[in-house]
Amino acid sequence: MYVTPSPQLSNSFNAGTTQNVAGKRIYEVWKGSNIFFCGGRLIFGPDVRSLLVTLVLIIGPVTIFCVFVGRHLRKDYSNGVAIMIILVIHTFIVLVFLLLTSGRDPGIIPRNAHPPEPEEEMNSPSEWSGGQTPKLRLPRTKDVIVNGVTVKIKYCDTCMLYRPPRCSHCSICNNCVERFDHHCPWVGQCIGRRNYPFFFMFVFSTTLLCFFVFAMCALRIKKLMEGDPPHTVWKALQRSPASAFLMAYVFLATWFVGGLTVFHMYLIGTNQTTYENFRYRYDNKANPYHEGLLRNFKLVLFSGIPPSKNKFRSKVQLEVPNIVPTVQSRESIDILSPNRKAVDDIDIGDKSAWSTLVGAEAYQDVHARNSTNGSGNKVLKHGYEDAFAEALGKPIPVESRDIRSGITARRSSWGRNWENAPDILGLSSATGGEGSRGGAFRAPVSGSNR
Repeated sequence: MYVTPSPQLSNSFNAGTTQNVAGKRIYEVWKGSNIFFCGGRLIFGPDVRSLLVTLVLIIGPVTIFCVFVGRHLRKDYSNGVAIMIILVIHTFIVLVFLLLTSGRDPGIIPRNAHPPEPEEEMNSPSEWSGGQTPKLRLPRTKDVIVNGVTVKIKYCDTCMLYRPPRCSHCSICNNCVERFDHHCPWVGQCIGRRNYPFFFMFVFSTTLLCFFVFAMCALRIKKLMEGDPPHTVWKALQRSPASAFLMAYVFLATWFVGGLTVFHMYLIGTNQTTYENFRYRYDNKANPYHEGLLRNFKLVLFSGIPPSKNKFRSKVQLEVPNIVPTVQSRESIDILSPNRKAVDDIDIGDKSAWSTLVGAEAYQDVHARNSTNGSGNKVLKHGYEDAFAEALGKPIPVESRDIRSGITARRSSWGRNWENAPDILGLSSATGGEGSRGGAFRAPVSGSNR
């Protein structure tokens, strides 16, 4: 059996890119489309208003029954009060299952704060073979083994993770949901691993409620037909229009919720989800999750609800990077890093670019010394590198000094190493590299190229 990996929790935010989140709770800065109530204790989908329609469709007919049909049953039968009590308790159970379905975490997989490490492409040329850097990529799919069957899992660009088996990204809630079944507009929530048992019980109990209301209304019509004087069916329906309306209403509702109950009983018996049944169709291939009828019902309905992977009421944790004010060499700066431009600016003589690499405080300290102590000649003599080294209280690494002398091998944007010619190296050593301190070293131009 495949074990779902524990992804990185979604309560970490980068302090450089996230603002105004300090002191807030997770549900207040949630990146999904969910709507929270009661301080993050209840989570709903973005279409939570449709839940009000469902409540009206349930509570409305029950109220009509109690007012126009139930009071006659109390007079006609000795156990009429028991009928009313059963109806109210049953309706309350239906509403509880509805709230447990729509107001809880359906099994949202926490988003990763950072994408996973890319894998090196095996077929790409390396620096040893062709002098070209290997290509790093994230494979779109991976293969995992579930009960001896190979199952593909996909990478989610939004959540920056590889979805576990049976997990899918809901476009309405904008979340990856574990054992995703479908997004139900009637409850305003995704149906997943943590609320599917409650959803099934909600549909099943609603079907039983329809049967009960239909039977009690039919009992009222039967009593009118046996009255004194007796009435035909048509006459009895005319004398109790509420019973006629409710019988027609629950008859249509039973086709919907009753059919849904039968369909999900089939899905549970075969251990499928609605998403898998409509998209993958296990008819012509083996279902890796099918473990027998009884065990499937036990796994889906009676295996317990796992705890939520999200702590919506916990405080946001900021990831503050440790920034050390040191000068980086060209080789230590990534080719896609923002500091790459700063190194190029130093090579062409832009002294202000040093503030990007050593920090604004050290940069201002150098200028303060130049203006107050008259050390401008020192800067001109030794260069900004030595002045910043003194301001920082530590010498600049040798590889950083190589940047100014032009001796270090240069790397182009295509990954190739440009080695300096021997004559240029000799000329640089003869001059002591002084000609490159104000900018990049320039080779003498021949007369033919002038």
